Amino acid sequence: MTAPTKDKPWLFRTYAGHSTAAASNALYRGNLAKGQTGLSVAFDLPTQTGYDSDHELARGEVGKVGVPVSHLGDMRALFANIPLEQMNTSMTINATAPWLLSLYVAVAEEQGADVSKLNGTVQNDLIKEYLSRGTYICPPAPSLRMITDVAAYTQKHLPKWNPMNICSYHLQEAGATPEQELAFALATACAVLDDLKGKVSADDFPNMVGRISFFVNAGIRFITEMCKMRAFVDLWDEICLTRYGVQDAKYRRFRYGVQVNSLGLTEQQPENNVYRILIEALAVTLSKRARARAVQLPAWNEALGLPRPWDQQWSLRMQQILAYESDLLEYEDLFDGNPAVDRKVESLKEGAREELARIDDMGGAVAAIGYMKGRLVEANAERITRIESGETTVVGVNRWVETTPSPLTAGDGAIMAADPEAEADQLERLAEWKTARSAAAVEAALAALRSAAQSGANIMPPSIACAKAGVTTGEWGATIRAAFGEYRAPTGVSQNPSNRTEGLEPIREAVQAVSSKLGRPLKFLVGKPGLDGHSNGAEQIAARARDCGMDIHYEGIRLTPTEIVNAAIEQDAHIVGLSILSGSHLPLITETLEMMRENGLADIPLVVGGIIPESDAEALRKMGVAAVYTPKDFELNKIMMDIVVLVDPSPVAAE
Repeated sequence: MTAPTKDKPWLFRTYAGHSTAAASNALYRGNLAKGQTGLSVAFDLPTQTGYDSDHELARGEVGKVGVPVSHLGDMRALFANIPLEQMNTSMTINATAPWLLSLYVAVAEEQGADVSKLNGTVQNDLIKEYLSRGTYICPPAPSLRMITDVAAYTQKHLPKWNPMNICSYHLQEAGATPEQELAFALATACAVLDDLKGKVSADDFPNMVGRISFFVNAGIRFITEMCKMRAFVDLWDEICLTRYGVQDAKYRRFRYGVQVNSLGLTEQQPENNVYRILIEALAVTLSKRARARAVQLPAWNEALGLPRPWDQQWSLRMQQILAYESDLLEYEDLFDGNPAVDRKVESLKEGAREELARIDDMGGAVAAIGYMKGRLVEANAERITRIESGETTVVGVNRWVETTPSPLTAGDGAIMAADPEAEADQLERLAEWKTARSAAAVEAALAALRSAAQSGANIMPPSIACAKAGVTTGEWGATIRAAFGEYRAPTGVSQNPSNRTEGLEPIREAVQAVSSKLGRPLKFLVGKPGLDGHSNGAEQIAARARDCGMDIHYEGIRLTPTEIVNAAIEQDAHIVGLSILSGSHLPLITETLEMMRENGLADIPLVVGGIIPESDAEALRKMGVAAVYTPKDFELNKIMMDIVVLVDPSPVAAE
């Protein structure tokens, strides 16, 4: 009896990058040696938002959530001894995607690679940045233009490269329902393809449709998530055929990579996250017809901080065991013809089509950004409310919270500490780079970039020339900002209270009582300092405070401590709350507190939320921070009462 033929497994990736290009290179080569089959590069926030490591907004953010790449020298170091012609590289980069791809092409040419053989993906999805992740630079129209510039350039010069990865991953992280995730991602794809039609020939257009890929989230509701993937396959095929007339079925395939859900990883009993990650991985691998092309799994301890190389290895081994030890790859689709699955898939498709029609009526994804953002904030609020009420069970969080201390988190070293010298090292090398290059060559390259931006010419050729001339990320970003302007996306937090009332009456009464003592409504300023664009937590705090009767002021992301303190003065705030998830809490909070004291605001309580290790939380409290909240503090109503107590000018003495 012959053994069954096994399918080729998906690409095994680990999302990684930190500290410096050299340190990240060592991590990549180590992961490849352990059996990883593709690279997934995480860039730090200054790189993602078009700033050099020495910019004011980059302070404290360098190398924290990814690798800093300020120039061609950094990109060389990042891929040293990694032959790019043989590699499949995914770069999670959006606003600066043309620039990072230009640096990648320049390094590949230096390696002697045949550029036409380069294989990989730039995420390059700006619409989801406006909705959920916040690393945008420009307004939507020029951003869309640069996305399709990259696509048109790869059509001619990088035929194996995926020029865009429609990213619904962060939509689910922002609270999207499965129907919203389907519809908002597909609406984004349509916006891009509608613009791309004018930049490539009719003969080449179907091929370009076939090179659009997706990056999807898989949550813990296994059956729903698996059905969502099957719905994606069907809906994309339908859109490609009926809306764009793509006749060749191979160009209508829904090609997607996945990172399973990080939103559901818990700080409490973090060892349980291993099971969550495995179940979520099954949702994108069991159904052959809807199987992911590439999978990257988070580490069990990412709700605590940066994972160590061993933690990443553990997640990689999970994929390898599933692909090579199990018999998963030996069978046809296990779910074809299942009536329960078919019903769920059809239900998801119907809901997504309704949402898509609504977005089309508004003029498409770009015109509907404000609508989609508001829907996400409301959906996330409903998700959190279900957890708070116990309607949704989260093991170790709102049920079965009793636990034996985990040996995995015992002692020091349960997470990786950022290298305190990395930022200084990066700044020193950046200064050396600027000194050593030809100023005339840099100015000429930037002039050509400005000209292309203004004329409408494709942005890629002058960007590649800039990379080779020694231009920095900040200089490229400043030129793009000057040409197209900057943008502040809608926050999605309406000033109008929602209809949610459960558990809020006692808090509303307390807010009203304190407001009476203050002589005006309790003013709560919510801010996000630094470059961290993950605004979900700040949005939910602001929305809940609004529903509790507080007068909120929330401007959104990417504020300097100076801007936050000035807003506190202008708004006459009673309390300030800051949200930071990038690991830059210590320097940014230190600076904010110093400025508050210098401006006579020392008596205004400052509260902080984020992924903050307890040792850092203790340091913040010693500095004068009134309260520190981390992901384990999921009961927003309790936080609201804490705020009332902190602001109350005459608290009742304990009896």
